[in-house]
Amino acid sequence: MSTQANRRQMCLVAFLQAQNCSNYPASWRHPEAASDFMSPAYYQRIARVLEDARFHLAFFDDRLAIPDMYHHDHAITVKHGIRSVKLDPVLVAQVMGLATTHLGIGCTYSTTYYEPFHVARVFATLDLLLSGRAAWNVVTSLNDSEAMNFGQSSHLGHDERYDRADEFMQVVLGHWATWADDAIVMDRTSGLFAHPDKVRALHHEGRFFKSKGPFTVPRSQQGQPILMQAGQSGRGREFAARWGELVFALYPTLEIGRKTYRDFKAQVASIGRNPDDVKVAPAIYVVAAPSQAMAEDKMALIDSLALPEDSFALLSEVLNFDFGAKPVDQPFTDAEMSSISGLQAMRDKVVTLSGKRNPTPADFVKFSGRGTVRECPAFVGTPQRIADQLEEWFADACDGFVVAATHVPGAYEDFARLVVPELQRRGLFHREYASPTLRGSLGIGSMVRAGPPAFP
Repeated sequence: MSTQANRRQMCLVAFLQAQNCSNYPASWRHPEAASDFMSPAYYQRIARVLEDARFHLAFFDDRLAIPDMYHHDHAITVKHGIRSVKLDPVLVAQVMGLATTHLGIGCTYSTTYYEPFHVARVFATLDLLLSGRAAWNVVTSLNDSEAMNFGQSSHLGHDERYDRADEFMQVVLGHWATWADDAIVMDRTSGLFAHPDKVRALHHEGRFFKSKGPFTVPRSQQGQPILMQAGQSGRGREFAARWGELVFALYPTLEIGRKTYRDFKAQVASIGRNPDDVKVAPAIYVVAAPSQAMAEDKMALIDSLALPEDSFALLSEVLNFDFGAKPVDQPFTDAEMSSISGLQAMRDKVVTLSGKRNPTPADFVKFSGRGTVRECPAFVGTPQRIADQLEEWFADACDGFVVAATHVPGAYEDFARLVVPELQRRGLFHREYASPTLRGSLGIGSMVRAGPPAFP
């Protein structure tokens, strides 16, 4: 691989959970995993490691229920610690943000179970308090357990969730645009605090929402928070192309990633957006060590921590279907496949990789990798080997990577100590932040300044 500096440099995002484990549910069983996950020191330590390594962003995934779809019971989840603790990610994000000065901080918030004004104010406030470093990961949520925690009997249908989310984004972006950048003057002599003609009401009335305004939070140093999205289904990709600025992807293989990246960028351009303003970053695991043998030994230990219950509990959660209701080798019926209302992209991935229209629960475990470190590509080896692989992917399949942790904080400490210097040596990753704001660091212009994309 080339060791010459490249003009195009990758973005790096840390994929976090405000809970007892990382994205890998068995991570809490790792002998080197920190156990003080309910303390501010735990998150501040991670934040400092990531900022020292010049990561652009740390963001928190979230669900609004613990995984209790498997056998319709929470007992296994609690017993085995399968993401069974979920702190409020915004509060945790603020703890991390106040311990850093350049690291972007993002959180997941649902368009299905919150109101647009509330979400707009939470993230606009977070953005101001962090001096323009906030990001909102936009999700539509996944399953009936989340619905029941918010007084509903079942989750909204797939397309209706996205219809609601489209209007939700209109309202949020509308509120963020109601204050002009120069509205506030604070002239004590004249008594003028802000120009009334530079603050307007929204007066939105639509199918799902009514919201009057004016908004209560002025614009931040970066204008508005970065919008993250992870839509993978056809309708989800349409939503991501319209609204996303940093798009989180799942690539089973490099070949699939290249096609997905090319097609998605074309989709972004087709609706009049600049594809360079939309960064695509697939999720990966990285296990790095000074030698290949040492890295493979580390990976063997990590692999050995997973339990079958981890996979079945998390598949049930993300697909909104009880995987305890079927023998593991019995194919799903057509009706059961159609009834999957959660992450349809995962269902489609299993169908594609297995070559079966009606896979079994065992096929779902094998081909989804859910609950294991095989859910997304795992790069295992020396810093040079890993950098070679990342460089190959970065060439024409992505704009950067979302780095998940096999255990915390060790996985990020190893990545920062071993892999980042090699990427910097090759000119693939920055040595210093380009801007004090997240938007400036990523090189993404503001959607509010240009106006949101046309909405039919």
